[in-house]
Amino acid sequence: MDTGIITLLLFGAMIFGLVMGLPISFVLGAIGCVFTFFLWGPHAMGVIPNLIFGKAMSSFGLLAIPLFILMGSVLQQSGMADRLFAAVHIWSGKVAGGLAVAAIVVCAIFAAMTGIGGAGTVTMGLIAVPAMLSRGYNARMSLGVVGAGGALGILIPPSIIMIIYGMICQVSVGRLFAGGLGPGLLLAVLFCAYVLIRCKISPQDGPPAPAEETELTFKQKLRASTPVIPPLVLIVVVLGAIFTGVATATEGSAVGAAGSLALMVYNRSLNWKTFKSVSMDTLKYTGMVMWIIIGAYCFSTIYMALGADSFILEVIQGLPGGYWTVLILIQVLYFILGMLLDPGAIVMVTAPLTVPIVDALGYDPVWFAILFVINMQAAYISPPFGYNLFYLKAIAPKGTQMKDIYIAIIPFILVQLVCLALVMIFPQIALWLPNLIYGAQ
Repeated sequence: MDTGIITLLLFGAMIFGLVMGLPISFVLGAIGCVFTFFLWGPHAMGVIPNLIFGKAMSSFGLLAIPLFILMGSVLQQSGMADRLFAAVHIWSGKVAGGLAVAAIVVCAIFAAMTGIGGAGTVTMGLIAVPAMLSRGYNARMSLGVVGAGGALGILIPPSIIMIIYGMICQVSVGRLFAGGLGPGLLLAVLFCAYVLIRCKISPQDGPPAPAEETELTFKQKLRASTPVIPPLVLIVVVLGAIFTGVATATEGSAVGAAGSLALMVYNRSLNWKTFKSVSMDTLKYTGMVMWIIIGAYCFSTIYMALGADSFILEVIQGLPGGYWTVLILIQVLYFILGMLLDPGAIVMVTAPLTVPIVDALGYDPVWFAILFVINMQAAYISPPFGYNLFYLKAIAPKGTQMKDIYIAIIPFILVQLVCLALVMIFPQIALWLPNLIYGAQ
């Protein structure tokens, strides 16, 4: 059967399964099994368990996923976010929109401790949104700040999505972590700039804090900022060990998990109930990720076995515009898929399509990967099915409608697209640090 026809059947079956509301992992796995059976016969079915247990689940790099998830879950439930938010707010309270800026800064710190997007959104949604609303902040801006800031966990290392991408596309996870740091900080700065400019133009959207909350001496502010020190030390130790080559990403994740547990003990928030909750969250999220990996391996392997790389290159070579046209089309595809699928699943599904393109058109693999992750972050908060939108709805004040969240998040999506364009035009934003640490490829 022609590869083009099989491509249409494969992706048509995937879209049908998603429309039916079936879990993405089982949709991808079932498609892989069914097409293997009908294309190569029942004797070929033995390849699937060998693929799963021989290739997909035997990778040492997979250990980093549950360990970073454990690290993030521990920090989320340790009460550390409350202290971080209070400490950062002390320095930014006198500025119009300062509370929103504090929320973005804490989300960025939390992103560097968790590696996932939902943790920062839920945690800051429960802490920062009520604080902003009680001080007269615009409700939609408050929700948008938390939704966009929480998604920074996808881009700022240690990102779980980067680990999955690096494993599937054979790109150094250390380089990806280093490459995501610059764009992640840039995006956080752009978010803060948007908030400050908006509140300068419309002060009623983010009024400064009352004087009694901010009239502290410099020494008092320093003393109140001590809660920021332990998590920053943990971040520097984990990422520093990975960047300097002292530890691999997997070993760094073990250090991070142990360090987060130590911080939990230090903050006297460790008890049996919390430990049980942390363990169950880690098990739940790890299981979800692993099932996606298993299903997507089945899907992508059969597609590659059908000669997809040659077919894709033929299609790409027939497109006008070459380098930039293809790059922009891929980003549009990623953005659309991101509104429908989990980023981990998108890596698995699109890797067979994009890896040959990266090789053929000479894109830097680290730069291309960072563009993917930025795009996933934008899609993560994009209507109608961005994951963070549903997290926001769950923790939003009573009476908040979904359309309010859609409107609240649109300006931040535009800011993210500006960041994406900047990294596309100026690749060194993503490549300067990995080239400095590891040398140019």
